[in-house]
Amino acid sequence: MIRLHSISSLGLLFSLVACSGVSAPDPSGHAGGAGGGSAGRASSAAGANAGAGAPASGGRGATGGGGANSGSATSGGTAGAVGACCSAGGRSSGAGATGGAGTGGARETGGGAGTGAAGIGAAGTGTAGMTGDVTVTLPPLVTSADGAYWKTYAALTTATATATVTVNDTSPAQKWDGFGGAFNELGWSYLTSKDMQDQALTLLFSASDGAALAWGRIPIGASDYAVSRYTDDDTGTDVTPKSDESNRPPEDASLAQFSLDRDAQKLIPYIKAAQAKNPKLRFWASPWTPPVWMKTGYKTNSGADGTESAKKPSYFDGGNMKSSAADLTAYAQYYARFVSGYKDQGIAIEVVSPQNEPGYDQNYPSCLWDAATYVSFIGQYLGPAMKAAGVNVMLGTLSNAGDGGRSDVDLANAVLADPTATSFVSVVGAQWGVLDWIDDGMTKLGSLPVWATEHKCGNYPWCTSTSNGCPSAYNASEAPNDQAYAEESWYYLRDAITKGKVTAYNAWNMVLDKAGLGIDTTRDWKQNALLVADAGTVHPTPAYYVFRHFSQYVVPGATVVGTTGGDAVAFKNPDGSLVAVMFNGGAADANYVVALGGKKFQFAMPSHGWATVKYKP
Repeated sequence: MIRLHSISSLGLLFSLVACSGVSAPDPSGHAGGAGGGSAGRASSAAGANAGAGAPASGGRGATGGGGANSGSATSGGTAGAVGACCSAGGRSSGAGATGGAGTGGARETGGGAGTGAAGIGAAGTGTAGMTGDVTVTLPPLVTSADGAYWKTYAALTTATATATVTVNDTSPAQKWDGFGGAFNELGWSYLTSKDMQDQALTLLFSASDGAALAWGRIPIGASDYAVSRYTDDDTGTDVTPKSDESNRPPEDASLAQFSLDRDAQKLIPYIKAAQAKNPKLRFWASPWTPPVWMKTGYKTNSGADGTESAKKPSYFDGGNMKSSAADLTAYAQYYARFVSGYKDQGIAIEVVSPQNEPGYDQNYPSCLWDAATYVSFIGQYLGPAMKAAGVNVMLGTLSNAGDGGRSDVDLANAVLADPTATSFVSVVGAQWGVLDWIDDGMTKLGSLPVWATEHKCGNYPWCTSTSNGCPSAYNASEAPNDQAYAEESWYYLRDAITKGKVTAYNAWNMVLDKAGLGIDTTRDWKQNALLVADAGTVHPTPAYYVFRHFSQYVVPGATVVGTTGGDAVAFKNPDGSLVAVMFNGGAADANYVVALGGKKFQFAMPSHGWATVKYKP
């Protein structure tokens, strides 16, 4: 994640080189195409970081729960992945018959005996489809508002009045790869009992009782929400740097000290617990810093006030990636061992990013890259190593769109100008400033799909008031897990999907405590999460429900479709069901009408609230 004083409002895109979109799973469970995610666009003048994205994801076919005469017939799709890049295993489902205004119950199938073909991207390998069927009946209407989140309704009421929102499924846009969130050590550490773990993972990953997140982002080494600084090949402790760097830990070019022991303490248990809720969960990974012996320099000033010295400098924080062949070779092999080690744990990583926010150095694990080294690493080292491992490479996660004289867009364009490097890239990861840049209608990065790889995380410490362009949820005394931030999150999601045309959208922290602090040693940045762990209980935040209004109903492999009127985003799932997600920023409307699939449905839309309607014609 990245947070600086004042970055211009920019949008960020990522795309797949070999394929410019993702195809929806067909009934046999094969899906082609690539993934993309979207990050929301802040109205703030200060950029920061956003959404986490991931490649194409397997479909989770489920139709809305029914009114009268609901059915439950299915056509079991098989999982598996096939395609030129970032193809995804699909879980297609047939729909039950619809009755009256209600939609039929549907069956989400995990595939037969895993007959879907294995494969992702140019590498042509991957994880074959998993087995197991899950029957999920979703209510056709759900609404949320302050104090009344997630009210479900068993049936839809037909109407003849003029529609407030009209869904036009004859104007398809981008394919959808899924919603996701980031696994971080601190999140798992706050789930201090088995009951809390079960509460959180159900809310996040259950298809029937939760947000049904399809993607998980895994940090390679410490993120800013790790318990402490580390990488998977540390050669020394986190010492206070000397000005001549004479105490920098020694090199380990042979990776003799590589170990996933730290990951086994919190990250791997966290991920495995999520897999127990959603066995088809898919993964991508990115580092915040390489091992410190691969870098020169470190961040000496404060991220809060660049004129002041860093309060507690560390070799993990900032610095520049070395460009020697020996270091880049070792780093590519570091990735290969990471991917292989996770695969041995039953966790298949499908996409990796070369660096989280390569244009920002921070007072938490971070690293700066120059364009030549970035291009060389992808084209000559990381790309070939990941191709051999059957893993795709993300061009990102990109965040800095011009702050402080640096731009991740320049790094991206340098890669795209190099045919060898470009041949290994399958998707662009965009967040914060770069995503804003994309949302604002700037030229996309090549023909690659774009994922929003990190949602903006509130309480922007560089903001002083809303009058300077900062959003409403700024400078709070604790993390802004409130209705105001939920409304802000709606606009980020809406704009990334409808303007930025992202094909996937990732939340940042899925779980935190009330304070929301990471390991930044300079800024008191209290960040939000989808869930807050407090006093032995897990509490969904208002922003969680905004994500769930999308993610529980929109199946990976869906297509974004057009809308007119109101404030809405709509999708067409692979089974033909239509999903409209709507926000009402004004007074309550007892006669709100949505038109979709040749029908009109009326319901009571709350003030400053959301509604999701699902209907299969």
